[in-house]
Amino acid sequence: MPQTAEREGRARPAVAIIGAGPAGLMAAEALAGKGFAVTVFDAMPSPARKFLMAGRGGLNITHSEPLDRFLTRYGEAAPVVGPWIERFTPADLRDWVHGLGIETFVGSSGRVFPVGLKASPLLRAWLRRLDGLGVTLKTRHRWTGWNADGALTFDTPDGVQLVAADATLLALGGASWPRLGSDGGWATLLAAKGVELAPFRAANAGFDVAWSPSFIERAEGQPLKRIALSFARQTSRGEAVVTRTGLEGGALYALGAPLREAIACDGQAVLTLDLKPDLDLRAVTARLAKAPPSESLKNRLRKALGLEGVIPALLREGAAPADLATPAALGARLKALPITLTAIRDLDRAISTAGGIRLTELDEHLMLRRLPGVFAMGEMLDWEAPTGGYLLQACFSGALAAAAGVANFLG
Repeated sequence: MPQTAEREGRARPAVAIIGAGPAGLMAAEALAGKGFAVTVFDAMPSPARKFLMAGRGGLNITHSEPLDRFLTRYGEAAPVVGPWIERFTPADLRDWVHGLGIETFVGSSGRVFPVGLKASPLLRAWLRRLDGLGVTLKTRHRWTGWNADGALTFDTPDGVQLVAADATLLALGGASWPRLGSDGGWATLLAAKGVELAPFRAANAGFDVAWSPSFIERAEGQPLKRIALSFARQTSRGEAVVTRTGLEGGALYALGAPLREAIACDGQAVLTLDLKPDLDLRAVTARLAKAPPSESLKNRLRKALGLEGVIPALLREGAAPADLATPAALGARLKALPITLTAIRDLDRAISTAGGIRLTELDEHLMLRRLPGVFAMGEMLDWEAPTGGYLLQACFSGALAAAAGVANFLG
């Protein structure tokens, strides 16, 4: 039998935060610091599992580029997301990390990392701070909605638990990492309450290309460094990696939204690769013209332009023989090599999620219009951003905006 609902922290307004990822923990810190009784619930055995996984390859917390440029990374959602970040900027986030006793540095790409690159030292220091603020963390509590009296219901190892709270913050993530807790199961609970949702879609995911078997054998796992990718009048510089099924990498993710929508509409999208973006076409052609035509394509590219690795094989894969025959034709293909993308990878292979709660369902304080006292934040909301620190920054900044909304609601 479910236990009788207990109100967390009777002497002070009680706030229940559901989801112990970065957004949930940041909101917990802000609200506990204001004197609210805060309990954070999570379905997993330990908090911030996706945060820890993201840090395995180097925790990219934000980006150092100018704020006006930074805010363009959120596309159509920038008018909503931008004010969050203007109130808690990348510089503010770095100061917050420093306050946990962890220094940060700016990498060559402009991305910001903690010294040591790992998420676990930051998380340990953060959890100690939350404990000192009196935040209660309850793991293995899977949220299942509300009962008839409006109490929150949780499935736990000890059976169904009921919790009454003065305000609730939802920070349950998207649907791209089900094994780490972000399974999107909350969508049916909110849809049943009339909350309008945009369909979940993969974001920051690889794309499929119909490579030939011989190219896969030669090129799988090989990097494409210092390239520029263009689609729909947008250009992204960076790196990508050839995979068995196609391409992935940061330069591609920055164009992910328009590529995904084009494939959904037309069945494919033709991406243009500039393999030597630091030189214009005239300079590339001039250098190629100096290379002896009797030499192999591999040697001409290496000696004239310093291009090695998978580039010769990629040109043969994506260009006709006539495109490689003369310096002018080869230069044109180096500056604009078309690659046809046929699909985006499945949602469970994506780094993040597009879709979720439509922004129109929220008021200016991030409270759900149909559910007074219930707030939502983070990747649950229908916004997206490329990798590079933009995702985490918006989750942190949005959490503080939601926490301010709760404080306003509770007076």
